[in-house]
Amino acid sequence: MAEEIELKLSIPESAQSRFRRHQMMTRAGSRRTVRLMNLYYDTPQLDLMRRGIALRLRNSNGDWLQTVKRSAVSEGGLTSRPEWETPYGGHFDFSGIDDKRLRRYLERHAGKGRFVPVFETNFLRTTWRVENRGGTVDVMLDRGWIAAAGRREPISEVEIERVSGAVGTIFAVARALADKIPLAPAPRSKAERGYRLFRGEAARPYKAVNAAFPADVSPCRAFRITAFACLSHLQVNRDGAVASDDPEYVHQARVAIRRLRAALRLFRPALPGDLAPSLLPDLRSVATALGQTRDLDVLHTEIVAPVLATMPDEPRLAALDGEITERRFAARRVSQAHLNSIGYGRMMVAAAERLTALPDDEGMAPALQEFARKRLKRLRCRVVRMARSAAPDDPVSLHALRIAVKRLRYGLEFFGHLARGRRLAAFAFTLAQAQDTLGKLNDLANAGRLLEECAGNDRRMREAVGITGGWHGPRYARLMAAVPALLKRLSR
Repeated sequence: MAEEIELKLSIPESAQSRFRRHQMMTRAGSRRTVRLMNLYYDTPQLDLMRRGIALRLRNSNGDWLQTVKRSAVSEGGLTSRPEWETPYGGHFDFSGIDDKRLRRYLERHAGKGRFVPVFETNFLRTTWRVENRGGTVDVMLDRGWIAAAGRREPISEVEIERVSGAVGTIFAVARALADKIPLAPAPRSKAERGYRLFRGEAARPYKAVNAAFPADVSPCRAFRITAFACLSHLQVNRDGAVASDDPEYVHQARVAIRRLRAALRLFRPALPGDLAPSLLPDLRSVATALGQTRDLDVLHTEIVAPVLATMPDEPRLAALDGEITERRFAARRVSQAHLNSIGYGRMMVAAAERLTALPDDEGMAPALQEFARKRLKRLRCRVVRMARSAAPDDPVSLHALRIAVKRLRYGLEFFGHLARGRRLAAFAFTLAQAQDTLGKLNDLANAGRLLEECAGNDRRMREAVGITGGWHGPRYARLMAAVPALLKRLSR
């Protein structure tokens, strides 16, 4: 059995030529290009996929190679997984797999003739052997396509695989490349993409999935798992935000950044002192670009569109909506350029490198559950204190309370799997209701300012702002009427 450790990065097709001309590639010790045709097999019910097993036949220069891989441990694009390779002689041969349970499982299915091809990848792979900081890596550029069930999508990826030396060599090479070329960690493997094509799954925005970690890991290790989950959440939605105008991609990418920033604050006592300062400025920059787009999306979808739907023949509303739409698309182009930039990729590679290098501190750090209890208690006390001092007619105090509620809710999501129960569920539900109410009030408050900016000095559009405000008046009144009871619940 071999262990494959590699970093997968996405690269725009337009940047491939620049990548090949990079000085690291031109000075590499060797270079070779081969065409790789891969057939991935599974049962008709996709039993291998569900068990995290990949079975592949690869043809390179006429020679066939059988490969079996187990589930990958992937963090920030850095992938580690066991694999078994053997020459393919016309039939599957699993005798070389030293994992007995895996071998028996595969042989049982093979004996029944249940394996069928489910998708194909076909690409040119150019490999450069690069030495850096006493280590050696293979840098691979893959260009081609994935095909399944009559569907096809392009492959444009860079893989950096360790040959010898420390894992840090992989990131040193990635950092040097990301300084000149727009690269970013690729959260999905070719196999994952192939299965998605085979099942006909349309691309869609992804919501956050709370990362689970054992109760006996150190707080630093728990943070690393949580932070990598946030980075993955950001990157899968970044790809959609760049390729699609669906506003939910931007929203989910923004949520991912908020969750990562909340995790940095929550785990701060267990982290190196320079970690948060090294990550937060770049995260804020991306969040700002996405925030401007998201604010205009909310303004259009939740503020103006409902009013226009009830008054479709009102020309003043149509003019205001047209101005907002122009600003939305301009903001989206800015955010897409930001997500496609070298700076974004550099930030993602640097974040993955810093998180990978974090110490585990097992046996030296405080127990995770005690750490979680203290940190959540601190956040809860802050919410109680701010709820008691907030006033329904003070938007600033309500905005600050909303942020405190959001951070406590994220903290409960991060640690929630360590302690479940009805009281915890009820507490989380109260926080969700509070965040929803305070968030809607904040959206309405922001809408007033943005609508004034969009209307400018145009008399007709300013009249439309007045119409919009009047239409939302009853809704605003209902939300405000709920605030005193909300503050009372939170203050307890």
